[in-house]
Amino acid sequence: MKYLVFFLTAVVLFAAEVEITADKFVADEAKGVSVFNGNVHVIRGKDELKADKVVIKFDKKRQPTLYTATGHAQAKLSIKGKRYFAKGETLIYNPIAQKYIIRKNAFLQEVNKDKEIYAEVINVDQAKGYYEVNSKKNRPVKFIFKLKDKKK
Repeated sequence: MKYLVFFLTAVVLFAAEVEITADKFVADEAKGVSVFNGNVHVIRGKDELKADKVVIKFDKKRQPTLYTATGHAQAKLSIKGKRYFAKGETLIYNPIAQKYIIRKNAFLQEVNKDKEIYAEVINVDQAKGYYEVNSKKNRPVKFIFKLKDKKK
């Protein structure tokens, strides 16, 4: 039983671990901000984030409260047991609220499914599996999916 408890504890701890690699790192403890520049790669459990720059804001307990990725921002996400690929000029993640915002040339695709969304802004509530998609008047939201042939 000790091994099972240790294993479950290790899984929970691993899922909460965040690994970040980048070409440059700057931290301002007084402001609670860390800035990663150049080939930034963030891994948390099964989720991954890549961008040219990632800014992370922390609370007083040094827990991340906001991730903002800019420049070729893209992510692999888990939402309600489904895998997604997202990209945009800016990706914002609030780990407390479990919400993502994808801005400017936003794209979201359910992996291994033929469902794609193109928009100016895509809001995703990871905990609820809720999506809100907005675009400008001259660039409407585009949602693409394939229907199964009932004859098969």
